[in-house]
Amino acid sequence: MLSFSSFLSQLGGLLGGSGSEFDPNSPLMWVYIVSIAIIPFFMMYAQKFQSRLILGEISKSLVKLKRMKEGARKEAIDYVKTAIKTSMSSDPAAGVDRFLEYFTIMPVDLDPNGIVRKLDHIMRTRDERLRAEVRKLCAGANDQEVSKVENILEAATALNMIYKIVRHFYLMGKRTTSMFVLVQLQMVMPLLLEEAEALQKAINAFKRGQPIGDGIGPMVVGKMMLGKEKKPAARETVYSEDEYKGRKLYLLKAEGPAGTVGRPGEAITRLAGDMGIKIDAIVMIDAALKLEGERTGDVAEGIGAAIGGIGVEKYQIEDVATRLDIPVYAVIVKESVQDAITIMRKEIAEAFVKVTNTVYSVIEDKTSEGQSVMVIGVGNTMGVGQ
Repeated sequence: MLSFSSFLSQLGGLLGGSGSEFDPNSPLMWVYIVSIAIIPFFMMYAQKFQSRLILGEISKSLVKLKRMKEGARKEAIDYVKTAIKTSMSSDPAAGVDRFLEYFTIMPVDLDPNGIVRKLDHIMRTRDERLRAEVRKLCAGANDQEVSKVENILEAATALNMIYKIVRHFYLMGKRTTSMFVLVQLQMVMPLLLEEAEALQKAINAFKRGQPIGDGIGPMVVGKMMLGKEKKPAARETVYSEDEYKGRKLYLLKAEGPAGTVGRPGEAITRLAGDMGIKIDAIVMIDAALKLEGERTGDVAEGIGAAIGGIGVEKYQIEDVATRLDIPVYAVIVKESVQDAITIMRKEIAEAFVKVTNTVYSVIEDKTSEGQSVMVIGVGNTMGVGQ
């Protein structure tokens, strides 16, 4: 039988030359032995070990998301109880919980005629249903308070959905020990936490009725509309008429200071299409997602319909502009997702003057005297009047 010392000598010969030249008692020999012995262990258990590390990291993030979700729910309930003077004697918790679980099923996209009209119908039905539920929850509240509660519940619903999705993939990864599921979840978790933290901060802005970063477009147009007659253009959307260096201006924005984005697509369809108002150019002002490394509050010009959402409003504006051969110009203020839904930062507010000057510059450069320009302030008009 081969003795242990003989085995070490032969092993030393294999690793470092002849056995006589390799001391079995040297520390280097033990390093070789441990290295060779640990390889099978890692081959067998490395994936499980890594899975447990990832599960532990995701579990901590999931606890944070749960705390944010429950905090948003509590803030919504407390706001309805204390800030909204309603005639309801029952606890609003049941109504809030029912609101948090609402869902919307998108229409089938196989229709060759397009799905924009279907999307428009479904989203309008959704908005009307949710608004009716909020009014029922806040019986007796005015329109501005109802809009605050609606925005708070929208943020709480988004937090609830983020938590449920992360929990789903966490439990599925834990049950199946699938590295593919866990690694993908681990990679996107920092982004999800950033978005969740922004939604949590947004609730405070909505409760106070303060302008958010997305309101820079309505703020610019709202300033232009001061002292002028406001006329309804669509649901929760108003417009005014003005003059600038021989140009006729039609100023359009969501009706503030309630927290709404209005319906600019429907408004421009009605004004330029049904009412036959001649429009020679459209200038849209909106917040836009900045890239990493870009500064918050930077202003840029471009071409096209500057508006977010699921695409219905954008389609309506592009359809009218294409049909009537109206050029569409865009002025954007660069922001992050967090900046857009939280209280307006100083850098964004300070861009107000530059945006206004840029809009007037576009009007002067792209149109001539006697022409008409529609200026649209796109965004949530929470805390922004006109």
